[in-house]
Amino acid sequence: MIKPKPILLLGYGNPSRGDDALGVLLLEQIPDACLDTVDVLTDFQLQIEHALDLKNRQLVLFADASVANTQPVELRQLQPLFDNSYTTHAMNPAAVMQVYRDIEKTEPPPCFLLTMQGVEFELGTDLSATAAHSLQLAVTLVEKLLIEPTVTAWQAYSGA
Repeated sequence: MIKPKPILLLGYGNPSRGDDALGVLLLEQIPDACLDTVDVLTDFQLQIEHALDLKNRQLVLFADASVANTQPVELRQLQPLFDNSYTTHAMNPAAVMQVYRDIEKTEPPPCFLLTMQGVEFELGTDLSATAAHSLQLAVTLVEKLLIEPTVTAWQAYSGA
């Protein structure tokens, strides 16, 4: 079995639904030079099984599109949170962290959520100009985060 790298970037979204692809598109643009200590994982949506991907990590960054963003890019640290999303077709990152806590009987690694502003989520739509701008800013931010991969540095970017 391959040992996980210390940092996990987990982007999710549906590339067939316009701006919903932002989480996946972000990770496709991470320079190869940044990937020595980083595992990149993409999926359509978060599932209960993603809790296992948190194991043996020092930092985790979830990346997704959001219609709720008031800024092009928002970064915040997450805490485990029980909710009922594990019984639906998709989970939120805090619920994934809670599943990790429940099955591993220990705290999950520090996790952050990077959301990018999106406005077009219809099936078959292209990436909107708003989302393209958000994506560009997000790539720059993730490159900065990977230059200094510590909890305190990431917290500084999140405003925590």
